[in-house]
Amino acid sequence: MKWVWMIGGGLVMVVALVAAIGTMLPQSHHASRSARFRQRPETIYAVVAGPPDWRSGVKSFGSLPGGKSWEEDGHKQKITYELVDDRPPTRRVVRIADRSLPFGGTWTIEIAPECGGSAVRVSEDGEIYNVIFRFIARFFMGYTSTIDGYLNDLGRKIGEPVRIEA
Repeated sequence: MKWVWMIGGGLVMVVALVAAIGTMLPQSHHASRSARFRQRPETIYAVVAGPPDWRSGVKSFGSLPGGKSWEEDGHKQKITYELVDDRPPTRRVVRIADRSLPFGGTWTIEIAPECGGSAVRVSEDGEIYNVIFRFIARFFMGYTSTIDGYLNDLGRKIGEPVRIEA
């Protein structure tokens, strides 16, 4: 019985330490990555602005009334997004619209013509409200892992290899 209390106490200490470190980390962060593609900006934009069925983490999606917001399911929960700025074929800004989540923020996708193709930059201005998630994002997942996945999925969709740049 003594071992059970020691293991339980050790787990509580670890969670408390993780929470304490998470509290000291900034709630907001900025992360940005880019990749180059042979496709023209119009082609890239059409994929980015179209249905997200090409993204590996999205199991289902659907538009919401008004035309500027939608839901995506696949992150172990449904997330509602809203379109903040849209300038085809060069810029798209999307924000997480659900304020009840432990995280939020915007993604700015910029598509620039370059040498007969495109340079795509994805910038995240995120906030992580939950201190445990903040710790995990900072030390285990990294702030760019979702962006890297997005750019890799984009490359798969258009049939091109991806080399991600900072």
